[in-house]
Amino acid sequence: MMSFFQLNAATKQAASQTQIQYLSGKGSDSMVQWDFMCTDGRNSGKWSKIGVPSCWEQQGFGTYNYGVLFYGKATAPGIPTEQGMYKYTFKVPEEWRGRRVRIVFEASMTDTEVRVNGKKAGVHQGAFYTFRYDVTDRLFYGGKDNLLEVTVSKESSNPSVNLAERRADYWNFGGIFRPVYLEALPVQFIDRTALKAEMDGTFRAEVYLGDGAPKGAKIVAQVTDINGKPVGKSFETEVREGGDKAILSSHFDNVKLWSAEAPNLYKVNYTLYSGDNAVHTVTEKFGFRTFEIRKGDGLYLNGQRIMVRGVNRHSFRPESGRTLNRTANYDDVKLIKSMNMNTVRLSHYPADPAFLEACDELGLYVMNELGGWHGKYDTGIGKVLVGEMVTRDVNHTSVVFWSNGNEGGWNTELDGEFAKWDPQNRPVIHPQGNLNGLETMHYRSYGETQEYLRGKDVFMPTEFLHGLYDGGHGAGLYDYWEMMRKHPRSGGGILWVLADEGVARADQNGRIDNYGNYAADGIVGPHHEKEGSYNTIRQVWSPVQIFPDVLPNDFKGVLQVENRYDFDNLKDCRFKWSLAKFASPMDAKSNKQIVDKGEFDGPNVAAHGKGEIKLGLPGNWRDADVLYVTVVDPQGMELFTWSWSWKPKADYLATSQKSKVEVKEEKDKITATVGATELVFDKKTGELAGVKQAGKTISFGNGPRFVAARRGDRSLDGYVDINLENTKAVDRIYNEIKYPSTLTSFTSKMEGENLVMEAKYFGAMNTVKWTLSPDGKLRLDYQYGYDGVVELMGVKFDYPEENMQAIRWLGKGPYRVWQNRLHGTTLDVYDNTYNDPIPGESFIYPEFKGYFNDWRWANFTTKEGHIIMANEKPGSYLGVYTPRDGRDALLYTLPQTGLAVFDVIPAVRNKVNATDLVGPSSQAKQVSGPQNGTIFFRFQ
Repeated sequence: MMSFFQLNAATKQAASQTQIQYLSGKGSDSMVQWDFMCTDGRNSGKWSKIGVPSCWEQQGFGTYNYGVLFYGKATAPGIPTEQGMYKYTFKVPEEWRGRRVRIVFEASMTDTEVRVNGKKAGVHQGAFYTFRYDVTDRLFYGGKDNLLEVTVSKESSNPSVNLAERRADYWNFGGIFRPVYLEALPVQFIDRTALKAEMDGTFRAEVYLGDGAPKGAKIVAQVTDINGKPVGKSFETEVREGGDKAILSSHFDNVKLWSAEAPNLYKVNYTLYSGDNAVHTVTEKFGFRTFEIRKGDGLYLNGQRIMVRGVNRHSFRPESGRTLNRTANYDDVKLIKSMNMNTVRLSHYPADPAFLEACDELGLYVMNELGGWHGKYDTGIGKVLVGEMVTRDVNHTSVVFWSNGNEGGWNTELDGEFAKWDPQNRPVIHPQGNLNGLETMHYRSYGETQEYLRGKDVFMPTEFLHGLYDGGHGAGLYDYWEMMRKHPRSGGGILWVLADEGVARADQNGRIDNYGNYAADGIVGPHHEKEGSYNTIRQVWSPVQIFPDVLPNDFKGVLQVENRYDFDNLKDCRFKWSLAKFASPMDAKSNKQIVDKGEFDGPNVAAHGKGEIKLGLPGNWRDADVLYVTVVDPQGMELFTWSWSWKPKADYLATSQKSKVEVKEEKDKITATVGATELVFDKKTGELAGVKQAGKTISFGNGPRFVAARRGDRSLDGYVDINLENTKAVDRIYNEIKYPSTLTSFTSKMEGENLVMEAKYFGAMNTVKWTLSPDGKLRLDYQYGYDGVVELMGVKFDYPEENMQAIRWLGKGPYRVWQNRLHGTTLDVYDNTYNDPIPGESFIYPEFKGYFNDWRWANFTTKEGHIIMANEKPGSYLGVYTPRDGRDALLYTLPQTGLAVFDVIPAVRNKVNATDLVGPSSQAKQVSGPQNGTIFFRFQ
């Protein structure tokens, strides 16, 4: 915060600039202590101190409240109605005497009454909007203290404000949650501007003056580049004395256009003159661009059809609630862009100014939203708030839509208000409605989405694939996106939602509270912990795609590329390749060794075009285990890393150490010993029944056993099973298919140095063949068969979960996968420590339990020793116990499967749509005939 004496110096040096004096901090990391009393709830009824800006609940005051608890009720018993009483003493420099001084609140929840030195300045209603009051005649100048008194009422006296802002699916807070400052202006000054800068270089600005223009007034504008270098000549217009508005226009050649891919910005300096004297200067950043909805066609930016790849975003952090700082706002934009998104919807209120500045500078298309979840503002207050929102944000180039509320929370009488303040006449939309040629219906199933795309209007859902825990977002996204991007009337889509809105409860020792499943909707956790869908989205929405998925046998270092940018040429990207060799599962010191690498500029492939890249691999490239290719965008951000391997049958468990295989056969079991390893096989089941290593028991065995499951709302004929206890939740319950296997024969013999045992079955299991070799490696060849509909199918073994400590594994990770969320994984060696977080309550990623894709080997560290497994079947899945859903089991209830190898794994639903509604990759599998697999084991 600028000190009083620094402010004096700055005032003398730049008299024609607006002077700012912060009374609060600038964000959550620089709060200023004010006197404070809360009227109810925690720490109420007494004066103390509070940091400003802040949400008072997070500072230990008042009552927590999640908005849906009183959804649809403007007032009701039990709604927290406390007030916050603020006092702050400050000084104003003597040099400000004779200037126009206003106090500015960037946002305060909810009704805010402001007094300065005992005189009322005004009362504001609406929580997320910047408001200001002229306090020139209420201030003492020089060294005398001024007293600011603010009363903030958590509940508004206007019922429509409560319905629009507080009866919503998010945490409600109270307090002055964005900065407060004084601004000092000349007596005659530039109050605000509203500009329009088009793709053809035309520039038009509306300049509004406060207190009328002085005699001989003119306004001179100069456009510069972002570094201040003049672009073109200055241009000006005269203003009649007392006039309050002027219009300036010009034209510029060869401008660099703004887009999310190339966020080229300029500055414009407006100076108000009185004769030859410069009275006041203001500066705005802007970009040249033209955005339009072409009805029945698509969204167009700068004459190019674009596709929205976006996410909804709350202004939120667990410890500070709605109070952020500049770094947090920029970090959110960087996080969004790191998933290769180009769009953000401000749900469900205007964001901090710094967030929009970041979108301008870093490149995101913005849907700026008026408050209103399902309730709406009345027309009187709504007109005021539309004006405050648009006048604050009108010059942000990133803003391409105005949103009039959400899901019925729009007042149609306000639709025409936006254009009154916006010379760009940006399109106004109704999220989950249809307006201005844009259909935005939420949460349509895959089939319904196809129907909407056949309609006459552009379809762009402003919410789809509703996240919950580890479901939604990436699950089914590939199917939806392939449909969307290929359709001529698709505008893309916006996922719900960026981050879990879990609040760190100041009254519960910082416990993260997602209010059950209401706020646990994020792609990332409350502290931006990355969930599995993060990388899926990153790959599916990468603007550069590389093919094929599997290298051909005659691969010569040439890959196909597709440019899905709307503007960028791939020649402005960088491509990096590397070859690596993986470590052995018995080697815990390293994961892989890079044996060669290269880097080159991308090929000359225009936006929406296709081409190829020639890697220039060395002649011995096949000696490596894996090829990686990474694409870096023109701004230096990595888009994604693809991986390919050509050694699916490598002997990962090979060792040179050998011992004689000793066999002891008894009535019901066979005990085989090789070196320090002792294995017991059950002659009644054909299963591995016991393991000892160096005389110590490893409690692994009871397998292989066939396991399969399907969702409980299906019988074999597709009908709901009416005998299920909870018929309302059957679409979330996966029942194990009871298909027993009866041993019909079991044989054992020595074949050379190897012990070979074969079991044959009637039922699901067909055959099991065990081979124990002198190097201590145990080979399992198995075959099972099942004809029918399944969503989980494979073989399993038992191992006590309480003994498990960690896994080191080679496969496509690091996150677990679902049948409809396989994208976003990379082949590598990963180390995961055992964890068992409760979704929505604890946030440890990657999860230890679940299904893991294309695994090659896994080394489990347990309290008893090491269980090492290797897989010879490409494309199969490693099952590590059973993935855990939230306490409410809203996504799935799956059978316990221990350590398993699967040929079929389940898809995962989202919060709104069951799996059979989320597209082709989410469907149950119709299987038939035998399934074969080979697994190797070693115990240490």
